[in-house]
Amino acid sequence: MGEIEIAGANVFPGYLNLPAETASAFSPDGWFRSGDLGYLDEDGYHFIADRLKDMIISGGENIHPAEVENLTSDIDGVAGVAVLGIPDDTWGEVPWAVLTVRDGASVTLADVRAHLDGRIARYKLPKNVVVIDELPRTASGKVRKEDLRARFGN
Repeated sequence: MGEIEIAGANVFPGYLNLPAETASAFSPDGWFRSGDLGYLDEDGYHFIADRLKDMIISGGENIHPAEVENLTSDIDGVAGVAVLGIPDDTWGEVPWAVLTVRDGASVTLADVRAHLDGRIARYKLPKNVVVIDELPRTASGKVRKEDLRARFGN
């Protein structure tokens, strides 16, 4: 897994009147840093797996929220899930799962950890589960994780 970088005549030259932002958006050799994490499979197909800014670093280990979200969404009663890194004095960040559940369902931290145990590394298991009525979303339907970080991060 790595960051997807793009180069070519069709890639934009930079941000207008923002030289520092432009410099940080491009690698030293001129490739645009997309911020997407992906991988190449054995047949040569590229897959986008997550966003770099969403990656959680806990005790020096990388946790890709999409991996935890995909497995958590399989739990009976879970309607929606967002996994985010919450500051922690010991580990730097720890994963939390923010869930919405179907009417009449109840999903606890113990339920989530039991479902994920043995499917992912133990350091990736959420340290807390918060159930809310609705996940904040953009107009296009993407979960606004920055809103969740602001609400639960500090």
